[in-house]
Amino acid sequence: MNHNIRHLSSISKTPLLAALFAATVATVAFAQSSSDHYPSQLIRLVVPFAAGGTADALARIVGDNLSQRWGSPVIVENKPGAQGNIGMAAVAKSPPDGYTLALVPVGNAAVNPSLFKDLPYNPIKDFAPISQLAVVENVLVVNGNSNIKTLDQLIALGKSKVGNITYSTPGAGSQAHLAAELLAHATGIELTHVPYRGLAPALTDVLNGEITMTFAQLSNAKPFIENGRLLALGVASRERSAALPDVPTIAEAGKLPGFEAVSWYALMAPAHTPDAVVRKLYGEVASIMRLPGVGTALEAQGAKPVGGTPEQLAAVIADDTARWSKLIREAHIEVQ
Repeated sequence: MNHNIRHLSSISKTPLLAALFAATVATVAFAQSSSDHYPSQLIRLVVPFAAGGTADALARIVGDNLSQRWGSPVIVENKPGAQGNIGMAAVAKSPPDGYTLALVPVGNAAVNPSLFKDLPYNPIKDFAPISQLAVVENVLVVNGNSNIKTLDQLIALGKSKVGNITYSTPGAGSQAHLAAELLAHATGIELTHVPYRGLAPALTDVLNGEITMTFAQLSNAKPFIENGRLLALGVASRERSAALPDVPTIAEAGKLPGFEAVSWYALMAPAHTPDAVVRKLYGEVASIMRLPGVGTALEAQGAKPVGGTPEQLAAVIADDTARWSKLIREAHIEVQ
């Protein structure tokens, strides 16, 4: 009796084990096949902003190099609107096959979830991280003819409450907005936010002397710093910029250890994209970011190539989400 039971049990288990083994082999084979034959058609690289900005320029660098390496077309598709949320939502809903990718700024990955109540995508659940491509330095600038010559003077003026210190941004929730609020939060000074629709008008009114200060991406501010129309008080990164080696970090200049407010850009795919495809994309992108010509072009604009792993990008998103959500909550930052 017991012998028969054991015999029946072993027979019943055999088909199950065989099925599980076959499924495992099939999964591995599919993953290898997905990677081996990828890409076999056109790839769309979606930029959730209009053409002409840093995200667009970086997407074209990546897209052009991928096209050359693979002999397969990669087109950059600009889908602006709603602070990048429209383009991000479109990619989130795309098939997870590696043929629709997103060039994602820090705001869309780690800031917007804390700013928008009805965000049409979840950057963690709806996307697969591929690689952090580059970090772009932000610099705190004032008009070149301003009486404010150092960050200490700016902080002293803010604490005295004698003058109204205004700062311009490309819009609520932008990195410029968060950086200024982080400065105010860290020093206890009062600043008045003046949002604009875009970087150009925000920078123009600092150049005209109508606004006290702004945090601008180094690529946009550097020409005006070099011709003296803007004065750089500090860079908002952990280390001094190779493009402005004589300008201290804000942490140095303001005695604010750990102060950091940089922009970064990453490559991401829809969630559930096969891991083999994600790894293949990461490998190619990391190689592209190490190309001397790419590094030189980026560094001249105040950007540092990264080319990090998917796991490193996931960690950066988690850390920045926690950091910016805390500031947004404590500073009562809202979008209109």
